[in-house]
Amino acid sequence: MSFERNILRELRDWRASEYRKPLVLRGARQVGKTTAIKEFAKEFDCFIYLNLEKEEDRELFNSSLDARKLFQFICLERNITPTGSTLLFIDEIQHSPNAVMQMRYFYEELPDLFVISAGSLLEIMMDMHKISFPVGRVEYRYMFPMSFEEFLRAIGEHNALGYLGTVPVPQIAHNKLSGLFRLYTFVGGMPEAVARYKETQDLSQVSDVYEALFSAFKDDVSKYARNVGETNIIRHVIETSPMETGNRITFERFGNSGYKSKEIGDALRTLERAMLLYLRYPVTEPVLPFAPDLKLRPHLQFLDSGLLNHALGIASWYFKEESLSDIYSGKLAEQVVGQELLAANSRRIDKPLFWTREKKQSNAEVDFLFAKDGEVFPVEVKSGKTGTLRSLHSYLENSGCSIGIRLYGGEYSIEQAKTPVQKKPYTLVNLPLYCAARLGDYLALMQSSAR
Repeated sequence: MSFERNILRELRDWRASEYRKPLVLRGARQVGKTTAIKEFAKEFDCFIYLNLEKEEDRELFNSSLDARKLFQFICLERNITPTGSTLLFIDEIQHSPNAVMQMRYFYEELPDLFVISAGSLLEIMMDMHKISFPVGRVEYRYMFPMSFEEFLRAIGEHNALGYLGTVPVPQIAHNKLSGLFRLYTFVGGMPEAVARYKETQDLSQVSDVYEALFSAFKDDVSKYARNVGETNIIRHVIETSPMETGNRITFERFGNSGYKSKEIGDALRTLERAMLLYLRYPVTEPVLPFAPDLKLRPHLQFLDSGLLNHALGIASWYFKEESLSDIYSGKLAEQVVGQELLAANSRRIDKPLFWTREKKQSNAEVDFLFAKDGEVFPVEVKSGKTGTLRSLHSYLENSGCSIGIRLYGGEYSIEQAKTPVQKKPYTLVNLPLYCAARLGDYLALMQSSAR
């Protein structure tokens, strides 16, 4: 089952650009890269698909042919006569250093050929084999699990999708969108899980999908660990990361282990390159450009909320609790907001940062910082309809910002308020959690209303 993914808009823009270069699509295993490219391929007159996990496809690149003759050879072997617009898709390209290097020559010698490559564990495998894409001869796009917008489109909630795209969201749509966002949080954004839910309307069926996916992620370790010891450490990190998600972590003895800081740090960074998790480091100065402090403890963010629910065994809470704040100490809401912010940018991995002030008697931490038009806005996630804003107030009092954003379980509203200590006036923008990916649109609305 294929879905209309947002990456298709990016791919169409790439195709139309006069400055187009061969494209490398990056993303974690099973987020839908191959399916999306095959859907995009329907818009071409001719499509050539190579999967370099297969020896016969790898062999095509084991020659000294120049790019033009290589393409002719590929067409000959596939019995294809390309006519009109032609898309060449090289999947699992990390299995062939020769194919990686050919990306440069496709750009230089065959500018009219549309070339896309992709691969699971791409960066890890390339590091292991000491290969890299030619600098300045390719461009990149990134795919993540399905966003809430994509989820609504996939399950056929087109009316709700239309309301989500309206800024501000009409009040009549709030309860419907809140319920669907809650469903999205539990089903998650992995395409196979979404497809299974759409087909069965049964959350227990989704659990079977995630059990298989989680097992596959653990099995992948043997592909990129250098020895048995490293395999055990990385597998431990995969298994225990869900319990640490949402926390500020220390590498030493991570997941109640006896492993040392360097061992855990190397494993975490390996899994980050595989895009299975993200280390979100804090900034301590509330101004651009952001400079994350790598000496401070990072927050751990997992790939997908559905995978997280399965790994923690909390999916059944969907039927028991009314608010996300009652589930996993509210960390599930912060996870899915971070997931939405990541998926909003396919041009780079734009890890959401957070702000912290660490003092002996007065610590403060703002969940996310959001940058727009050279300004920085603090964002607090309150998964229920209530909750204090102490850290947000601390940020506002220590910066020149006069706008704070609360993502919460209630409806859209704007309040004029003052911080409790310095009595600094500010505007509080209350946004439903399901609007996380549209922070920029709501700030633009405020700016246009102020004119």
